[in-house]
Amino acid sequence: MSRYTLVVHGGAGTILKEDMTPELEANYKEALEAALEKGYGILEGGGPAVDAVKAAVIVLEDHPLYNAGRGAVFTHEGKHEMDAAIMDGSDLKAGAVAGVCNIKNPVVLALEVMQNSDHVLLSGKGAVEFAKAHSIKMEPDEYFYTQNRFDQLQAAKKTGGMLLDHNSEKNLSQLLKDKKFGTVGAVACDKNGNVAAATSTGGMTNKKWGRIGDSPLIGSGTYANNESGAVSCTGHGELFIRAVVAYDVCCLAQYKGISIQEAAEIVVHQKLKKINGEGGLIAVDPQGVPVMCFNSEGMYRGVKSSDGLHEVKIYKE
Repeated sequence: MSRYTLVVHGGAGTILKEDMTPELEANYKEALEAALEKGYGILEGGGPAVDAVKAAVIVLEDHPLYNAGRGAVFTHEGKHEMDAAIMDGSDLKAGAVAGVCNIKNPVVLALEVMQNSDHVLLSGKGAVEFAKAHSIKMEPDEYFYTQNRFDQLQAAKKTGGMLLDHNSEKNLSQLLKDKKFGTVGAVACDKNGNVAAATSTGGMTNKKWGRIGDSPLIGSGTYANNESGAVSCTGHGELFIRAVVAYDVCCLAQYKGISIQEAAEIVVHQKLKKINGEGGLIAVDPQGVPVMCFNSEGMYRGVKSSDGLHEVKIYKE
């Protein structure tokens, strides 16, 4: 029996320490802990990695503090266009959705695409039609509204730019100074040594023209292969797409014969930095070894493993 492990993230980059209240930090960590417990319980019961990552991501999609599902940021038009992907490393099956509105849990829809369609990626209205045909739970616009997200949209519109995610609410300059890449994700290795990855996001505040980042793109923001490991990314999506980060980490581990930790460090601290790519990733290999690697100020992250490892962190050590 393999060591079984679950790793989760709620985005890279952080609210500055001086602006993080103890109560807010506790709320962030509580959600990460809940996601860990939900997904790890499935692994502990002998369930597959793909079910564990789905369950963990659902918890974070349901939490208004995280930029996915209920907490998704506003687009320029005042909508919530969400992306998600999931991949099973045992057979390389994958499903993803992009630019979907009113879907309560985009990761559930991504799994439906993987299991019950002949496609990998569905987008926009077509993806929503598919969701309705398969009885995927939907919610009205009001479900996704939070005052903090609306305030971020107004701040972003004043500059004509895009904000990466919520941070300090003090003023516009503070909003622009702080950066948090709004994505949630999970990777897992189950008792049978199968790995899986899932990622979900609301994208960037004030995004236009149907912008899509790396999260739903298999190989860029999400990837899993039993020959190497599973990866879920969080960062400036355009740079992660250009670097094909998730696949690059797995390729380095598989073909160069190095650990997934070494592979992640090469990609995050060398390759991404060369193109000014900021963010991070979580990963796990088929032996259940976890990785949490980032080049930003921090990354909302947690890990729980059958060998006793259990931690939830935000900032650098």
